[in-house]
Amino acid sequence: MEKLPRIDTTAGPDAAFTGDVQLEVVRPPRDGSRATMNHVHFRPGARTHWHWHPAGQTLVGSIGLGLVVTRAGEVLTLEPGRTIWIPPREEHWHGAVAGSPMSHLAMQEADGDGETVIWLEPVDEEEFARANAVAGTA
Repeated sequence: MEKLPRIDTTAGPDAAFTGDVQLEVVRPPRDGSRATMNHVHFRPGARTHWHWHPAGQTLVGSIGLGLVVTRAGEVLTLEPGRTIWIPPREEHWHGAVAGSPMSHLAMQEADGDGETVIWLEPVDEEEFARANAVAGTA
């Protein structure tokens, strides 16, 4: 058993996020495991860019209200205690609704090449507004 050191919170990079996003690494890959976990904090309206994960991703809501949206247009809300599974290679984005901050735990595994995420283009304002309207949060 080991108590892991705290890792400083860092700003989410502009190449992967829109708006104010803070990242805390909860568990980096170690000891042969390919699993990672981050606690991600989004200010209202902040969100990831479109992306996908080679081995899928699990999100667990911890604070506020968020959206998880697929390229096919499906919109799910993410509340504290709610878990959402995103299958491998499914293009999606997630973030806070327009009027509330949101935090979630994000868990994913690296593939055989060490990749955990493939980042794509930013989510535009029209898509963000559509998802908020579908979720009834606009």
